[in-house]
Amino acid sequence: MKYIFSLFILALLTVSCSGEKKNSVENVIETGNLETLRAKRGELVGEQQAINDKIKLLDEKIKTLDTVKHVPLITTIKTEPEVFNHVLELQGNVTTKDLLTITPEYSGILTNVYVKEGQKVTKGQTLAKIDDGGLSQQLSQLKIQAELAKTTYERQQRLWEQNIGSEIQFLQSKSTYESQEEAVNQLKQQIAKTTVKAPFSGTIDDIITEQGSVVAAGQSPLMRIVNLDNMYIETEVPERYVSDVTKGKNVSVNIPVLGKTIETKIRQAGDFINPANRTFKVEVEIPNKDKSIKPNLSARLKINDYTNEKAILIPQSVVSENSEGEQYVYVVSDKDARGIGTAERVIIKTGKTQGDIIEVLEGLNDGAEIIKEGARSVRDGQSVEVLNIDEKN
Repeated sequence: MKYIFSLFILALLTVSCSGEKKNSVENVIETGNLETLRAKRGELVGEQQAINDKIKLLDEKIKTLDTVKHVPLITTIKTEPEVFNHVLELQGNVTTKDLLTITPEYSGILTNVYVKEGQKVTKGQTLAKIDDGGLSQQLSQLKIQAELAKTTYERQQRLWEQNIGSEIQFLQSKSTYESQEEAVNQLKQQIAKTTVKAPFSGTIDDIITEQGSVVAAGQSPLMRIVNLDNMYIETEVPERYVSDVTKGKNVSVNIPVLGKTIETKIRQAGDFINPANRTFKVEVEIPNKDKSIKPNLSARLKINDYTNEKAILIPQSVVSENSEGEQYVYVVSDKDARGIGTAERVIIKTGKTQGDIIEVLEGLNDGAEIIKEGARSVRDGQSVEVLNIDEKN
């Protein structure tokens, strides 16, 4: 009996498998019968809808049982007002107004050089002497003639005051005396040009022409004098900053060669725009008590051209732009105690940038929580989980 039952079950399974095989998609397609094909497709669509309904029921049940939602993980930063000092970065050269190559005012032989390189001198100090070519002897003769003319004039004056002599004699003696005095003064001025004096206090940086050389007035360089007390940096600023870069603005000066940074101010801003490169000149004063700063050193300047005492600053990396050219960021709203909130896209208007920081002029309020890490992967209205709030630094 058991043997007969086993044969029956085996036959039933064989018929069933044969039926399923006969009714497979491949067999139905092989039949080429349109009605059969449509019937098979309708059967499969019905099975698919039933499966989708079952999956939906399972998702709803999982959603009610699973307390940990699978949402994007993000970090945020909170906006708060802070001081924003925007700086304009430029290159400049150190110079001084007290740097001069001295040339003679008189041509002749350089008979004496009274100073040496590195020597400190004061304004008006005699530095060198040029042979006057006999002017001193001429001056002596003129002085004798001037003394005679003076004596004659004084006698004629006394006689004229006593109504003795003619007026023409008095006037002639006066004219002769005055012309002699003028000649003496002119010759003294000529002789004075043979003495080279320091135009300002400073240090003799270089002796260019040696003693005994023949020099020409206004052409032969004698020596170079420099004063390192009155140092400044000169730079050229683009014309668009003419209303922002003004006298008194703060400047941070870095001199790479010396490894020195100095905080100072603009002492002069030019009023002339150079038509060749559309810039204007700016002078920045440099204290130099230790004399370490030399003329023609290169310097990097950071000029404070804009300040906002209550600026909203955010990283440029979190700012995106839509197809209409509008800039936007994502903020977190409706955040619960577990840190789950909603990403909300906010259109903003930005201002100046400094490094990787950008100023927000409109669109964000104080205390807004902006998505930082993960800002590029979220969508407007999407649920997000805040891991932590980053500190801005």
